[in-house]
Amino acid sequence: MTARSARTAVLLAALLALMPAAASGQAASPAAMRETLSIGDEPGRVSTEEVVIREGPFARQLVFFRTHEPAGTVVVHTSERFLYVVLGNNRALRYGIGVGREGFTWSGLVRISRKAEWPDWTPPPEMIQRQPYLPRFMAGGPGNPMGARALYLGSTVYRIHGTNQPETIGHAVSSGCFRLANGDVIDLYSRVPVGSKVVIRHAAAL
Repeated sequence: MTARSARTAVLLAALLALMPAAASGQAASPAAMRETLSIGDEPGRVSTEEVVIREGPFARQLVFFRTHEPAGTVVVHTSERFLYVVLGNNRALRYGIGVGREGFTWSGLVRISRKAEWPDWTPPPEMIQRQPYLPRFMAGGPGNPMGARALYLGSTVYRIHGTNQPETIGHAVSSGCFRLANGDVIDLYSRVPVGSKVVIRHAAAL
């Protein structure tokens, strides 16, 4: 080996030693993954309507659910990150959801005032003020943060809707809306008609 070749080999070894662990095939730590998880709205990111949460606690499932609400009522427990459709006989269909982040949680009683497939998105002025980079209007479609379906909650600015970020289900991420994976919100949309009662609670009532 010539002196020049030796110097080149030493330089390459030094550069490889300085490269981050991810580049050498090692997995990033859970803490690093949490730090890099983007939970903001991502206009243009595509998520198809088939996405469903299939495993873990946030997968859609039939559960025991004690309530005095009549069948057909939608009950949201924000602290648990679950939405329930009451079926009667102490049973409900439960969906995992994303909820409002700190400072954007709320509770109350409303009704579904409107439903839409692949809804358009017009961020309210308050959201534009907080996130001026957002578009003022975005037509519905797979890249829209509102997802595949939307159920509008009374006269409020809030909705139950799909998302193009299914990995955020189970987290407190939104500005007050409740989000489901697209496949799950399509299922919910088919079960809940306009006029249905929606009860939003922070936690289950004792």
